[in-house]
Order: sequence, then structure tokens, then C-alpha cells
Amino acid sequence: MSDTAVPPGIALGTDTTLVHNPYTGEVIASVPIADVAALGSVLQQARCGRRTAAALSRASRAAVLERAARLIQRRCESFAQLIVSEAGKTIVQARKEVARAVNTLALSGAEARRNAGEVIPFDSHEGSEKRQGWFTREPLGVIAAITPFNDPLNLVAHKLGPAVAGGNAVILKPSALTPLTALRLVDTLIEAGLPEEVVTVVNGDADIAAAIVAAPDVRMVSFTGGFATGEAISRTAGLKKLAMDLGGNAPVIVMDDADLDEAVASCVSGAFWAAGQNCIGTQRILIAAEVYERFRDAFVARTRLLRVGDPLDERTDVGPMITPEAAAVTRAKVDAAVAEGAVLLCGNTVTGSLYAPTVLEDVPATCSIRQEEVFAPVVVLQPFTSFEDAIEQANAIDYSLHAGIFTSRLDRALTAARLLEAGGVMINDSSDYRFDAMPFGGFKYGSMGREGVRFAFEEMTQPKVVCVNHITEVVR
Repeated sequence: MSDTAVPPGIALGTDTTLVHNPYTGEVIASVPIADVAALGSVLQQARCGRRTAAALSRASRAAVLERAARLIQRRCESFAQLIVSEAGKTIVQARKEVARAVNTLALSGAEARRNAGEVIPFDSHEGSEKRQGWFTREPLGVIAAITPFNDPLNLVAHKLGPAVAGGNAVILKPSALTPLTALRLVDTLIEAGLPEEVVTVVNGDADIAAAIVAAPDVRMVSFTGGFATGEAISRTAGLKKLAMDLGGNAPVIVMDDADLDEAVASCVSGAFWAAGQNCIGTQRILIAAEVYERFRDAFVARTRLLRVGDPLDERTDVGPMITPEAAAVTRAKVDAAVAEGAVLLCGNTVTGSLYAPTVLEDVPATCSIRQEEVFAPVVVLQPFTSFEDAIEQANAIDYSLHAGIFTSRLDRALTAARLLEAGGVMINDSSDYRFDAMPFGGFKYGSMGREGVRFAFEEMTQPKVVCVNHITEVVR
């Protein structure tokens, strides 16, 4: 066991929590945790950080974020190894996450320089000819950021980058399962020149998180995680902005005119990347009846070829789930689905925290594994008889982040893009494609706000209008 370095901005407590390697079960670090008694000091530092952050020039904010991006890029392998050790991603996937985080911070630096507001055409309204003005984008103040385990670097960067770019202070509560990468990111930002008080890291339980969320000093809560926690935050937060990136149950439609080889390869990756612990991961694949058996057989065959095991092995395709308990719960859900009539095509074996990629068909519509987010390497295959039937099945779930469609017909693709009730529609890509500059979020139940650097920056700032009334006539 080795203790992690603790950045100056962490809220210390008398207790500690242990961080485990998901693959080996080894204890890799001990991290101090804070309880509700620490709330006063947390908020005091955040208030100090708010004033410091707001006083930083846009050039200073941008320079910090750009330097941090370069530092992380130079230390890519070190960050990737840390992600593997605490989150269980394969080393190949971890390196890609690091590359994305570098881009997220670089985009945030660019946003700090660019997104300053707009000129308002007051004189376009009769009676306002002698007025001119503009609006600026001003910081909200203190933002609480609560992040999950599955992308322990890039999802934290998606909150810290835009928040810092906008001149805000942040109280960061990373997942208790994966705090080390978040701590290293904060440490890197401080090394890059960010004043220590701008980000306060709080490791702790639901009680301290609820106290932070409820605090009037906190003007916005940015949360990525599950629906139950999102609902609890909504009840607790009071009068403040909320940005919620909650779960999904992503559908991908495969039409009879699709390139099946490409669709199979893309959907296998989309379903089983990061051991399926991905809110936009492909969970339901809707396949035209005419090609259903061909797609199914090819998909199962390719799934069986995936190598499950040590995430540090370059040849591994699927690493562990975050805990052995998560793997056991997934197997229990699949067993329940099979008991209700679902057909298991492959997978559903557990070794510690390793869960074999699992494919099901004939899953009853009432089954929870078809209706709810599984957040595991499990995919459900469903045939459809018409395009309208596919859209109806895709939209049958109460919440939706991304959807996808494979087809060679542009008209059909664009019609699907219009009809699918999702925050993003990927055409000839699986649902799990995401570019860090695009607006990211969901439709329907529970979704509010958007991530993606520019869009998060605007969520984390507020417009201030300045209007000048020229008492004497303006000389033009």
C-alpha cells in the first residue's frame, strides 16, 4: 500500500478511506475523508477561492488550463497507469481517456479567451437609438462538482476546466472509489499556476455531500451519476442551478441496408468499452428482422473473441468492473432476466470483478434489464419489423442520452435523427461516440443542462448586461 500525495486544497478529516485496485483487490492508497463537521472550513476556503478565481484575468485562467493540459500530455503514461490501478480500465482505454482530458482542458483554455459575451443591438428597437451596450459572462461563484468512478480523469476535467475558465471556485467531490486521479488532476492544476484555494477537494460520504449541496454559498451543483442520487440532490439543493448528467439505456438501430460488418464491430466496442460502465454505452441493439440472424451470429462470434483479464496487459479488451460486488449484482440481474424468459447467447460468468461480456435475446419488455440502465458489459438484441417499429422501441424508455442508427440511406438516417428522443444521435456509429467539444446530455426524465466545454462554460457563468444611454447625441 502506498499513500497518495494530498494536494493543499483537500479538506482533511481524522478518518481515512482505502482505495482498492479493482482487478487485484489490493489496497493501493489511503485517502483522508471529511465529515459534516468540516463543512464550515470547506465553505470558508470556497468563499476565499471564489474571490481569487473571479479576480484572475481571462489570460491567466487560459494559461493555467493550457499549461495543465501540456503537463498531463507529457505524463500520459503515469496518468494512464493510475486510471488502470484505481478504475480498472484497460491500459489502452486509459491512454485514450488521458488524451481526451488533455483536449478537454485545452478547449477550456480556449473558452476562457473566447467566450466573453456579445454586443446587444439596443438601437434596433424604436426609442433606444441613443443606447448601446453589451453583455459579459460572469462567474456564478462556488460550484459543487460531484463525479463518478467510470472516467476518473476526463469527467472531472469536464467540470473543473469550464468552471476555472469561467472564473469560479469549485468544491470537488470525486467518487470514493476513484479519488486518486482527481487528486492528481487538482495537483497538476496547482502546479500549472492555479491558486490553491480555487479548488477544494472533499472526500467523504453522502452526508457531507448533502451538506455541500444544500449550502447557500454553493450556486450550482454539477453532478454525473445515477438517478437516485440525482433525485436526492434535486430535493436537497434548494434555489441554485443544477446540471445533471444521469444514466442512459442507449438504443442502436441496425437497418437491413446497413454495412453489417461495420455495425457489428462498432456495436461490440460500444457495448463493452470500459466493461460496459459507460452511460452512453450500447445496451439495446434493434435489428431489422431481415438481417437479425446474420447480425446476431456475427455479433456473438465477435463478442466471444474479446479478451477479458488483466487491464495492464496490452492485449486485454475488457477489464474488471469497479468491484466484485458490481459484477455479482450484474450476474444476478442477468439470471433474473433468464428466469423471466430471456435467452443467454454468451457470457454471464464471474471471476472476482471480471464479468464476461454478455449477450441476451428474447428479453421480455417488462424485464428490468431491458428497461433500466445496466452499467455493465451486457447487451440486449431485439428484432424489429419496420422503421416505425424501431423508432417506437428505441423511444420506449423514460430516459435517454444517446442513440445510434446504421443505414446507407441518408433520408432514413435524417428521419431517425429527427424522431429519436435522445440528446445525441450517432449515424453509422454506436451510441458511445462522444467528442468533448459537443453539447452532451440527455432527453426526457432527469436530464438537465449540458456538458461539453463551451456549453458547460455557459452553464457555469451568468450574463451581465451593460447599457449606456447617451444623453447627448452620439456622433457617428
